[in-house]
Amino acid sequence: MIKLILRLLINAASIWVAAHFIDGITLDTNNLVGVAIVALIFGFANAIIKPILKFFSFPFIVLSLGLFTLLINAALLWGTAALTSALSVQGLMPAVFGSIIIGLVSWVLSIFVDDKDDD
Repeated sequence: MIKLILRLLINAASIWVAAHFIDGITLDTNNLVGVAIVALIFGFANAIIKPILKFFSFPFIVLSLGLFTLLINAALLWGTAALTSALSVQGLMPAVFGSIIIGLVSWVLSIFVDDKDDD
């Protein structure tokens, strides 16, 4: 349960950083429940929808040497913004740059989270 909460906080922090640095991405930080919902939706999309999209777009990923995953991540960010009013993404380029920042911040913060199961 603690790992799930840590992952939620990492998602929220990475989306906040992207909204802070990328023009075209806005996050309503006054509404903490909205930020938590954005993090939940984005986490769900990355856990469930992203592997399905990557499976079906495998030829495009191979042909583009992996760059097509940037478009998948941008689409997930854009889809998250479409499902909630606390996040807004205006355009493809802010979504792509935002997905890059979200990926980098999530990767750096995930270094500090132990993924091993405690028995």
